[in-house]
Amino acid sequence: MTYETLNFALRDGVAWITIDRPAQFNALTLAAMRELQAVAARCSTDDGVRAVVLTGAGDKAFCAGGDVGAFAENADALPPLLTEMTASFHLAISRFSWMRAPLIAAVNGVAAGAGVSLVAAADLVIAVEGAKFTSAYTQIGLTPDGSSSYFLSRILGPRRALEFYLTNRTLTAREALEWGLVNRVVAAAEFHDAVTKLARQLAAGPTRAYGGAKKLVQMGMNDTLESQMERETRMIVGMGATADAREGVRAFIEKRRPHFAGS
Repeated sequence: MTYETLNFALRDGVAWITIDRPAQFNALTLAAMRELQAVAARCSTDDGVRAVVLTGAGDKAFCAGGDVGAFAENADALPPLLTEMTASFHLAISRFSWMRAPLIAAVNGVAAGAGVSLVAAADLVIAVEGAKFTSAYTQIGLTPDGSSSYFLSRILGPRRALEFYLTNRTLTAREALEWGLVNRVVAAAEFHDAVTKLARQLAAGPTRAYGGAKKLVQMGMNDTLESQMERETRMIVGMGATADAREGVRAFIEKRRPHFAGS
């Protein structure tokens, strides 16, 4: 399957998704959000996908958010356009969040608006040294979407999340690291190799266990201690029946590196 606004490639268990609108700083149109939904569904249902990398084309922007030019062109019909856009975008975020394969956001430049939402929803984030992060929603009289208000309030805390939204301050890559929005900042010359190394490491891991860990973290945000521990029990018992668990235990006893099949 080919896409008009995205590039997709699956290599050695790693799905590489590149938002491909560099002239528009990889801003998302309705068509782009629909394609993002389609590719998220593809990654979440393909057992051959064991890690996913999401990035932007070029070296200036990861994703500048929704295409404000399209908003201006449809100013008299903005509410129905936003309804359609968020329907696709939110389904994409949901698929990425609940799929077994870990999602790496490789932030190669500016991340704004919906771009920050994609960063916040990712499992791990590597940013290039010159990357910048800003909300930009209230700057044009809009409010956050794309799970931003859910994940950012949990990652940054409510005070910093509101500061981010209300002042539209721009975070440097280093500030984003200090705030906990990204996991690692690397120099431009090392960026691709660092992303590739992490993606390959995850693709060789126990994919079902990764998916289970993702679910536990997500669901634990809104539950009691006892309910979460019961969920942990059920999850680890279920994982105990997998081929990867058996392989992991054998490898530990035999003092060798495990060879996980993702099953």
